[in-house]
Amino acid sequence: MNHESDLVTPVQTTRLLPRSYRPLFAHTDFRRLLPALAASDLGDGMSVVAVAWLAIEIAPPGRSGMLLGAALAAYALPGAAGALLFGRWLRRLPAGRLLVADSRIRAVLLGCVPLAWAAGVLHPVLYVALLAGSSVLHAWGNAGRYSLIAQILPPDQRLAANALVSSSVSASIVVGPALAGFLAAVISPAWLIGLDALSFAVLAAQVGRLRGATAGQDGKRATAAPVDADGSAAGLRLLRKQPELLGVLALTWFFNFLYGPAEVALPLHVTDDLHAGAGLLGLYWTLFGAGAVLGGLAAGALRRFPLWPVTLGIVAGWGLALVPFGLGAPAAVTLACFTLGGLIYGPFTALSYTLFQERTPAASLTTVLAARSAALLTAGPVGTALGGPLVALLGPRQVLAASGIATVALAVVGAAVRVRGLRRVRTPSLL
Repeated sequence: MNHESDLVTPVQTTRLLPRSYRPLFAHTDFRRLLPALAASDLGDGMSVVAVAWLAIEIAPPGRSGMLLGAALAAYALPGAAGALLFGRWLRRLPAGRLLVADSRIRAVLLGCVPLAWAAGVLHPVLYVALLAGSSVLHAWGNAGRYSLIAQILPPDQRLAANALVSSSVSASIVVGPALAGFLAAVISPAWLIGLDALSFAVLAAQVGRLRGATAGQDGKRATAAPVDADGSAAGLRLLRKQPELLGVLALTWFFNFLYGPAEVALPLHVTDDLHAGAGLLGLYWTLFGAGAVLGGLAAGALRRFPLWPVTLGIVAGWGLALVPFGLGAPAAVTLACFTLGGLIYGPFTALSYTLFQERTPAASLTTVLAARSAALLTAGPVGTALGGPLVALLGPRQVLAASGIATVALAVVGAAVRVRGLRRVRTPSLL
């Protein structure tokens, strides 16, 4: 693809940006894509509160924890199955078409939630089924998002682009939950999920308009099978043969798994332990997102990172941020810890995706990223599904603390494995 733009970003706009981000806005397709991604991120940011709060509202008495865990798991877990079941057909599609297909499915099925609620037929089983259906192509849509970025931009600009896109997700957690917490006092959270559906409709429409959405790296129109079966198999073999990629993938899987119970416990901690409403839950996620934005933007402004020390430090730092919940700390303290946790977590996504983009051939990137997403999509939802029974057994505050302690232990184990590996063979820095 031609990396030059036929439009020049206004000097007044780029002058406000850090130097490493300015070249990104000289690319027309990226400049058009970013606002659409931000719209869908904002919709998902509101759903952080809305999906959980609606589950609590419609749950049978005494079953809110179980339904909450099932709803959050359904919102993501089927994407792993979709990555495996539909790979034969979807791996042949260009990145832009994958992103459009995922966005359209989300728009339709999430849009059915407020309609069913308004009609009085939103049974918990139907709710979980709609959430599950909306996520079935999530692994491929996520792979399409980052493959499209790699296709639009040259390699030396991808870390900054990944940091900006991941910071958009974090920024949506600043605005989305706060907005959802405010609106939930006026309208049902079902309508907030409807706004999320609308945001994905906007994304699907905008990606379809991009000049490069169905083009390959050389700027030519993609064929019906830009990634053939041999290329797909080679991509999966490459993932298995890359110790660094597998190491990051394994660490991230357990990181997300241990986070799952905390995602269930936090809303119930707000309602049961603190006796507060959706506004406080939204504030937790807003402050987390604010910290993550700052952390993510800092990652994009820098050039090189020592991959493993930074990654293990992020894991340990997030775990430590959860421990005060179990000590009975007041809400003001745990809000500060959640903010710090977001700041620590901020660079994680950009670092991970940049590594995969740099170490994977372009022809196999979509398939490798889909495999990565499929593997990771099983982590958080499995942890989330376990969160319901754990909360019922231990209580939300204790589950939050246990999640933090186990995450710190994961970082310690990861460091020990890394040191042992370095003793066997010297591994060069990748980022």
